[in-house]
Amino acid sequence: MGKNPDTAYSLQPMAASQLDLPIDHFRLLGVSPSAEADVILRTLQLRIDRAPDQGFTHEALQQRAELLRLSADLLTDPSRRREYEATLMELGRDHPGDTAGLDLPSSREVAGLILLLEANAPHETFQLARQALQPPQAPALGSGREADLALLAGLACRAAAEQDQERRRYESAAVLLGEGLQLLQRVGKLPELRRILEQERDQLTPYRILDLLSRDLAEQVARREGLELLERFVERRGGLEGDPQAVLGQGSEPSPESGMPQGEFELFFQQIRRFLTVQEQVDLFERWQAQGSADAAFLGVMALTAAGFSRRKPERLDQARQRLRDLALEGLDTRPLQGCLDLLLGDVEHAQGHFQASTDAELQQWLQRHPGDDLAALCDYCRSWLGRDVLPGYRDVDAEAIDLEAWFADRDVQAFVERLERIEGRQRPAGFDSTPAFGLDPDGTLPLEIPSAGDPLADSAPWPGQPASLASMGLASGADSGSEESAAGLSWRERLDQLPRPSRPALLASGVLAVVVAVVAALSLIGLRREAEPSRLKPEGQPPTEQNKAEPTPGQPKAALRPEQGSQGSQPFQPLNADSPSETQLQTLLQTWLDRKATVLGGGTVADVQLDAVARDGLVSQVQQERSVDAAAGERQTVEASITSLELVSRTPQRIELRARVAYSDQRVDAAGKVIERTAATTLPITYILGRDGDTWRLHAYIPG
Repeated sequence: MGKNPDTAYSLQPMAASQLDLPIDHFRLLGVSPSAEADVILRTLQLRIDRAPDQGFTHEALQQRAELLRLSADLLTDPSRRREYEATLMELGRDHPGDTAGLDLPSSREVAGLILLLEANAPHETFQLARQALQPPQAPALGSGREADLALLAGLACRAAAEQDQERRRYESAAVLLGEGLQLLQRVGKLPELRRILEQERDQLTPYRILDLLSRDLAEQVARREGLELLERFVERRGGLEGDPQAVLGQGSEPSPESGMPQGEFELFFQQIRRFLTVQEQVDLFERWQAQGSADAAFLGVMALTAAGFSRRKPERLDQARQRLRDLALEGLDTRPLQGCLDLLLGDVEHAQGHFQASTDAELQQWLQRHPGDDLAALCDYCRSWLGRDVLPGYRDVDAEAIDLEAWFADRDVQAFVERLERIEGRQRPAGFDSTPAFGLDPDGTLPLEIPSAGDPLADSAPWPGQPASLASMGLASGADSGSEESAAGLSWRERLDQLPRPSRPALLASGVLAVVVAVVAALSLIGLRREAEPSRLKPEGQPPTEQNKAEPTPGQPKAALRPEQGSQGSQPFQPLNADSPSETQLQTLLQTWLDRKATVLGGGTVADVQLDAVARDGLVSQVQQERSVDAAAGERQTVEASITSLELVSRTPQRIELRARVAYSDQRVDAAGKVIERTAATTLPITYILGRDGDTWRLHAYIPG
């Protein structure tokens, strides 16, 4: 249709190339197509009385009112309205993909766009206003039309972005705000509105990241942009730990990134992690660790572990173990975690030693309640750790796929662990016994008791030290997570102070005994059952023989601080029952252990030296087993081991941790007295763990290195 001279604008089908107003008279006026004349007139008066007050020129507002009156005149004239409605129906029938529009003269363009914005069509308003500001139809610089169009573009851009946010189209909203900001900067108008647009765009950053990273993995461009945004976001807020002074916005206001509370950031990052692959997280954490983030270093260890276990890549677990050794996170005892990694890499001895050396009182109490089934407990703990704290939180990792039997049966795992065993064997001081605090079943308590029917894998109540999950940076599965409100404000480090410990009946209920059997079998296949091959081990110490005294090894240190002297170290020893033993008493106990163990390995018996008076039954059994293997081969060991220094690390009523340095040398001889193996004099650092069994202090564990 052509223009109607009576209304100054007319209805016509809108094609993509036209710039006419995409709205009909009903929407422009804001009434229903079935509205009667009295309703139309009341609406007209309200619209005129409630003119927008954002700063449009008087001329634009006057033209707005005139357009409203023209629409009302048409809709209140019965004959003209019937003709108009018939035309609408015809357009809908003949052009179903087109929009009914109004062809405005250029003099009323601004007024029409104001009404289009009021009709809740901000996207269309922004595009038309931006087009009107472009050459060749760009208004004169400094004119009222330029000012009105710039204001329209800014307001429409902001309203369109709000609509997109409501529809969760965050990236689209941010793009719109960026285009509006760029347009206003180009025309040099409305600095306050530009500041608002920039601030709202920055506040969308977390949502943009979530929007981009939650898309299909095939959308590589979107993912790269999302990862770049995430890195910039974390960098601007001062790293994962957060630094409110890291970045300031315009003036003295903090930026949205630096101003995000830590609790809110952790909840946000928990959401983000679920959309990141494990390799993407490994790469991110490595870069943030290089920038000095301790939290990133810890999360990088977890990501490496997840990547290694889920992909059957043991070298990644070894890398994670090495990094974990170098970490020093305040308030976090990493030794149980080190123990889990040791176990997965076949090093059962060090795994058990790390658990015994943990400062977690609840963990120690739990271990003390399960003597003899230590490997079973260790496997179940590791399994729980993987399922709750390691594997959840990655887009491409199945958190339910926790099969220790399949892990140890994997050929790549076996080959790597064999190679690692050989390397560690060369690095370990020759002749030094790295046997852990307890064996697979030294007290003969396996198999475990059968639990009652229906006993669940996990009790309804939390295990000792179970963390609060969800908001803990994704280090626990969502299914077991607590409420977000309870997690706000806590760091993931605080939630990892202690890890879940299974109840004893849960071991069989979870099928862990079968896993233990499989693990033991796998370890045996790949040469890791040191308990079954004690001839490869070297004892910690044995007093010198007369021959050694007469012909000391060159450079051998003197036996310093030897509280117990005598032939073969078999002097009577009074059990240590003091509530708070002195350093001298503790030193005496440890030296007695070294001397009596050396006596057994030199040909004596456990009963003769009463080794059980100074050490736990598991350690005694290991010494006896090693001596039995030597005797079967017609060999014995001569060991010199003396404590040269002793340092108290920690003390509780039931547990004492000591750091000692031991002067050590040994030699192995055959039945004819010929030396077949020798370890030169050296000094070894050893951590000893003493526990109180009833009233008596005994050695529970030791960790070399």
